[in-house]
Amino acid sequence: MRPAATVDDVVTARRKQAPAAYDVIIVGGGMVGSLAACAFGDSALKVAVIEPRRMPEPSGADYDLRVSALTLATQTMFEAVGAWPGIVERRFAPVRAMHIWQADGRGELEFNAAEIGEPCLAYIVENGVIVAALRERLQQFTNVHAIDGAVADFAFNELAEVALTDSRRLSARLVVGADGSDSAVRKCMETPVRKLDMAQLGIVATVRTERPHEDVARQVFLPTGPLAFLPLPEPNTCSIVWSADRARADTLVALDDPKFLAELASVFGDSLGAILTVSARAAFPLALTHADRYVGNRAALIGDAAHTVHPLAGQGVNLGFLDAAALAEVVLAAATNRRDIGAEHVLRRYERWRKGENLAMVSVTGGFKLLFGNEWSMVAGLRGAGIALTNRIAPVKNLIMRRASGLVGDLPAIARRAGGAA
Repeated sequence: MRPAATVDDVVTARRKQAPAAYDVIIVGGGMVGSLAACAFGDSALKVAVIEPRRMPEPSGADYDLRVSALTLATQTMFEAVGAWPGIVERRFAPVRAMHIWQADGRGELEFNAAEIGEPCLAYIVENGVIVAALRERLQQFTNVHAIDGAVADFAFNELAEVALTDSRRLSARLVVGADGSDSAVRKCMETPVRKLDMAQLGIVATVRTERPHEDVARQVFLPTGPLAFLPLPEPNTCSIVWSADRARADTLVALDDPKFLAELASVFGDSLGAILTVSARAAFPLALTHADRYVGNRAALIGDAAHTVHPLAGQGVNLGFLDAAALAEVVLAAATNRRDIGAEHVLRRYERWRKGENLAMVSVTGGFKLLFGNEWSMVAGLRGAGIALTNRIAPVKNLIMRRASGLVGDLPAIARRAGGAA
């Protein structure tokens, strides 16, 4: 009689088994990774999405503390992959106008979607809602497999191999790093990262106000960092993102609710009346990062794994979505032409496409922080004059709105509306 197999025997046997074979493995099933998976949906490629932890879906009266401003280009991408209905069925808030001003009163800027013939400029959606809608959609594709697990190791040779912590092994022609700013894929690629610590924290919370927000996003630039009030589906509820220098942020985080509300009111003013309540708060460090290389042999980086920007412009996750769509377009074209989808020279097209625009946004958001944080009287005066002048020149304002909304630029096919982008 054979002795019963031990746990070690089973583990050893599993290790000796051939790895599960895929064409593309996406490491990270958050917002950007899930959009990438959906962009490969219904194609001839077999795709795996590895995610070690599930983001809970917000429900009831409690809003997710982390929200994103989805551009019109992002909406178009979600519609193209069939995930936008999942957003609509849950909850979102349109941004029909934006009001931006300096705390010193030297300049203000108004944007209105009606001026460019659009119903809105963006949509504010909780991150948990975005992930839930995308995960729901990707599970409907027969060629996409969602795998719950954590990565233990990578190897990039003739094929890429991914070892999970539970001893499962996967292989693919291409591994996509969508695993955030501390990307394990990027580290395995040994790709240098340029990083600028902004010495700020981003404080997020949900507040209820006396007056309705009327679908207007509001942002005030303070010497220590910008404060944004973003509309949520309920008319008197906003998500706040307060970017503050570290010392100031540490003080704000430590305050009790009444004192925090008093600080909010003192810098934001009364455009929404009294600020009545504030939820629990969270804070996260802010940094500008940019990877020197987006691609390598059998590997590519998208989203925060490749770059992070300051949240003041609300562009971070939208850049990641454009990365995902551009990479999918390049890879699917290569597959159609029977080229090696994981070859570095093939992936270079994706890097050339996205790297310049991402680096520009990293620089612009960093520059805005430095510009608005500079209180020299000459700089402050010129800054205010520039804002006031921009507010009076309609063609400039319209171009800014169209660019920020993703209506122009070198967009991936699934991000272009019918008729194409200019």
